[in-house]
Amino acid sequence: MARLTLMMLLSFLGAGCSVLPESRAPERTSTARDTRSLPPPIARNPESRMCLADLSQRKARFTPLTDAYYERGCSAVNSVNLTALAADDGELFVTNLGPVHCPLASDFAAWAQYGVDRAARQMLGSRLVRIETFGSYSCRNVAGSSRRSAHASAQAIDVAAFVLADGRRITVKDGWARGGAELRFLQRVQDSACRRFGTVLGPKYNAAHRDHFHLEQGGGGFCR
Repeated sequence: MARLTLMMLLSFLGAGCSVLPESRAPERTSTARDTRSLPPPIARNPESRMCLADLSQRKARFTPLTDAYYERGCSAVNSVNLTALAADDGELFVTNLGPVHCPLASDFAAWAQYGVDRAARQMLGSRLVRIETFGSYSCRNVAGSSRRSAHASAQAIDVAAFVLADGRRITVKDGWARGGAELRFLQRVQDSACRRFGTVLGPKYNAAHRDHFHLEQGGGGFCR
């Protein structure tokens, strides 16, 4: 009888030890929920990883974006959100950009530092602090055609203005019309862009580009 009583007592204690207090039980559930809330990892091929490494070497501030495919043949693949770029003695900011194809972002970072900031210092006596744009990605066709624009795959940027440390704001539209030092500066930065991008269009090309420089990755070396 004593043996049976002992066995029943041990069984009861064992069952009691297997039940956790309610305040401790949710710990594992909470961890699982937090894991599910994290964004999915971004798959990158070797070429993409090399581009991101190059952007980091250029000391650009950016966030890699998840590949996105939209309707009507538009997409933003291997793209980044670019917010700031390196200058010779600090950084400069970029406004109004959406997704930018990583190789284009890398070329843009180099152009901003070596083609624009240095030209501003040499020609206008003040460093560059901001590049204002009309954007990058836009699901649309080339004007007057049925062909998709490079903007439809985040492979083009439209640059509208340059802001200097001394407060001057040089717009493509007004600076080109005004002439003088501002026009010479804009011509210099466009020439520099033509050495880095596949297609560069500006006020000389047509009225649709009177207020911006269209900088496009790839293409056949068309510069107007």
